[in-house]
Amino acid sequence: MAPQQDRPGDPKQRQREAYRAPDPAGGPLTTDQGVVVDHTDDALAAGERGPTLLEDFHFREKITRFDHERIPERVVHARGAGAYGWFEPYHSCAEFTKAAFLQDPSVRTPVFVRFSTVQGPRGSADTVRDVRGFATKFYTSEGNYDLVGNNFPVFFIQDGIKFPDFVHAVKPEPHNDIPTGASAHDTFWDFVSLQPETLHAVFWLMSDRAIPRSYRMMQGFGVHTFRFVDARGRGTFVKFHWKPKLGVHSLVWDEAQEIQGRDPDYNRRDLWDMIEAGHHPEWELGVQLVPEEDEHAFDFDLLDATKIIPEELVPVRPIGRMVLDRNPDNFFAETEQIAFHTANVVPGIDFTNDPLLQARNFSYLDTQLIRLGGPNFAQIPVNQPVVPVRNHQRDGYHQGRLHTGANYGRNSLGGGCPGIADATDPRAYSHLQERVDGRKIRKRSLSFEDFYSQPALFWHSMADWEKRHMVEAFRFELGKVNSVRVRGRTVDQLALVDHELAAAVAEGIGVPLPEQPEGTPGPVPSPALSIESLKGPGTIATRQIAVLVADGVDGAQLDAVRETLEAAGGAVVEELAARDGTVRDAGGGARPVTRALPTVAAVLYDAVLVPGGPDSALAVGADPAAVRFVRDAFRHGKPVGGLGAGVGVLGALDLGGVELARNGGGMVADRGVVTDPVTGPPGEDFGRAFTEAVAAHRHWGRTPAAH
Repeated sequence: MAPQQDRPGDPKQRQREAYRAPDPAGGPLTTDQGVVVDHTDDALAAGERGPTLLEDFHFREKITRFDHERIPERVVHARGAGAYGWFEPYHSCAEFTKAAFLQDPSVRTPVFVRFSTVQGPRGSADTVRDVRGFATKFYTSEGNYDLVGNNFPVFFIQDGIKFPDFVHAVKPEPHNDIPTGASAHDTFWDFVSLQPETLHAVFWLMSDRAIPRSYRMMQGFGVHTFRFVDARGRGTFVKFHWKPKLGVHSLVWDEAQEIQGRDPDYNRRDLWDMIEAGHHPEWELGVQLVPEEDEHAFDFDLLDATKIIPEELVPVRPIGRMVLDRNPDNFFAETEQIAFHTANVVPGIDFTNDPLLQARNFSYLDTQLIRLGGPNFAQIPVNQPVVPVRNHQRDGYHQGRLHTGANYGRNSLGGGCPGIADATDPRAYSHLQERVDGRKIRKRSLSFEDFYSQPALFWHSMADWEKRHMVEAFRFELGKVNSVRVRGRTVDQLALVDHELAAAVAEGIGVPLPEQPEGTPGPVPSPALSIESLKGPGTIATRQIAVLVADGVDGAQLDAVRETLEAAGGAVVEELAARDGTVRDAGGGARPVTRALPTVAAVLYDAVLVPGGPDSALAVGADPAAVRFVRDAFRHGKPVGGLGAGVGVLGALDLGGVELARNGGGMVADRGVVTDPVTGPPGEDFGRAFTEAVAAHRHWGRTPAAH
């Protein structure tokens, strides 16, 4: 792929140009020292069949470089995908922060975002049930700011000292290194059953939030409570929210598992392809703001990373938007080597005493020192700020700068440079002054000890279909646990959240039903927690629609539908057939096939359409692969359309009592299945109804067995 062109006005992209490798077509092959090489297929040897000679410096350099191409992968968040873009505020946020990148709506700040899974290694699949990382590096005019978040607003533990225990528990079993990229095993659920603080995050993990449809349709959260600081030194507690423009959408578990085999790169491929096609993902940044004087106004602790602030108590205030519009040029150099750190903050953003955040502020830097080979990782292009760096840091592994002058401060021999900024310099970072005192103890505040009310809030906020999926998820996960004692102990914990949930899970995994606790009313649901409330504006933009074609397909009908779908908002329409190449349409013309059915599956698409034709081979022959394709799409709640003879194909399937159009009748739309027996181009009513069905994404009104 040719290098992407620089985007005018973006300082990060201009800076990257200095590091772009020379055009390989510009001259002959050389060693790393620039020595021209005339042969690279055979090592220097003592005779044609003799031993390889150690003096072959080209061979040694080439093989050594290959041996060291990989750096240690991240312990967590190893598998990721990333992209460049920009952020702009909607208006000045000076009333609560002095951060420069949040002041001027006309200034776009370059960003790099890395999405990731947590548990599995780099070689695991994208669609595992897991937390997703959502880390954003802002290359601001005051230095780099990293908002290192997840797609869950809460985490599994309250204090960072337990992070090694949590990660060890969720990683593969130590005796056999199984399972890869999954939490369905004994050590994880043993940890959960003994650590009730994990329950809130576990409920998110068992929901469909843990299997997003794409990174472009995924929320992000800063997890912790941070502080904004204004120009007067006044602090305001803040929680960060990323909201996708396309709405929040997820897979279902059956789809997620099949996609792992069909396309393990499903999410990273989607992000890359959409950016390349010009469908640039967009998120809105929102904040929840809490005045310092209201720190203790809630029935939970703001410093507890296992808690949310319900949006009914503190609404999310939109402050800006982010667009990703440029793929990296080199995965290793950029996506793999980018280094995020929660302590990378700029003036106007500060920390709280959240014990998990405090641990992360140490751990991230410590990790980067070993993973990226020493203290100079900030000199890697993707990690460099776009502002000058002046300090007395010297030497170390991979030092790439030629420093001159004094290497200490304060100094006079170096002209006193670099000097210390004046205390009144608005560019200087100053920590919020906060009184801190207390005894040195190992004890958590009692305000952290409510482990059950917020998991109950999450559960009671779910739509019926979300609850059903969560029960199935708990049954699947705990069904993989060998220890009956761990299963039972986990169900006992679930009973303290909701007895109905615990009973449903217990029935599915063969453990005794927990006793009914004394009745207490459930919490008032929060719509902001349910995917049902977060579907977005009802757009079909970038929806992947499969059209099943065969010889005899009505080309005019299909062209009319394609035009309607693409005009309605940028749907991606692909024509699938039993084989690659072309099919013959009803008029005798050759119609290109996008993909062959054996290479794809319904789980890779958002909707399916079966067009008609006077002698369509699909309608006549009922290709088994096509039949399975339609059945799977229907079973997963996806929109299904049929036209002309294609209605007959649908009628031959068991669609759970969904009403279909009849010959001589008009268009019928029933629970996401839209049919019309028309021959030739359909009317506007079909296009409108099918577009609305696709925009709804899923149709859960069908029989429960269907999904």
